[in-house]
Amino acid sequence: MRAPGLGTVLRGFRDRCDFVLPGTAGSARRAPGLRREELAVLAGVSVDYLVQLEQGRAARPSAPVVAALSRALRLDEEDSAVLHRAAGLAPATGALSRSVPGSVERMVTRLRDWPVAVYSADWWLLRWNAAWTALLGDSGRLAGRARNVVWFEMTQPSPLVWVDPREEEIYRDAIVGDLRVAYLEHPDDAELADLVTALHEVSAEFAERWGAARPARYRGMRKHVEHPVAGAVVLDGDVLQVPGSDVRVVVYSPAPDSPDAGRLARLVSGGC
Repeated sequence: MRAPGLGTVLRGFRDRCDFVLPGTAGSARRAPGLRREELAVLAGVSVDYLVQLEQGRAARPSAPVVAALSRALRLDEEDSAVLHRAAGLAPATGALSRSVPGSVERMVTRLRDWPVAVYSADWWLLRWNAAWTALLGDSGRLAGRARNVVWFEMTQPSPLVWVDPREEEIYRDAIVGDLRVAYLEHPDDAELADLVTALHEVSAEFAERWGAARPARYRGMRKHVEHPVAGAVVLDGDVLQVPGSDVRVVVYSPAPDSPDAGRLARLVSGGC
């Protein structure tokens, strides 16, 4: 019996997706699964190209594209290997795991008072809660590589909130240094290699920081931000490594019983 082609496998994974994208809860859906338009946005490919892949009309996709589709579909290592084989590619070896453990999923859901997000080791935004959206804006509107923190910092206009410029400089050096750690530890990860190459091509700032940065893990830092609704807020940003996983959890928290805690609480509750 002939093995299922890429189009069949890809449609199958898309149709079985049981997660709801932030900002789409409660919207009418014609069928279960992820819409082509949603998958295209998450993976950073065009809808037309995705249609061609599913209908078998496109040439063999590159390893970075298949890796991006695996991340967007939230495939575990075994299912990602199935998708790679269907695309005529060897399963990724030495690649980053971008799967979010169930315990981390529960933590993001239940920590409602503080902004919480989950990132891969190469800084792809994987999950976030409503408090994160209240503080930093709707990440669901970010498409393709804009969901990668390093790409966003090096290529996008100013974000929703103002951040102290001195802290921003330290932060940018830190995340580039952290990305270098991921690059050294996972030299065969196709999506990571593609990201680093693209950043060198589009951002002179990244190229300069990449050449100067010391490879070091980013552990977090205190940030002074000016939110357009909540005003000035001081938050401690902590990066928590998940044991046995490549993902990390970023949590922003204010000092207890401080004016910052009151401002954040009002912002998260919608009382600002």
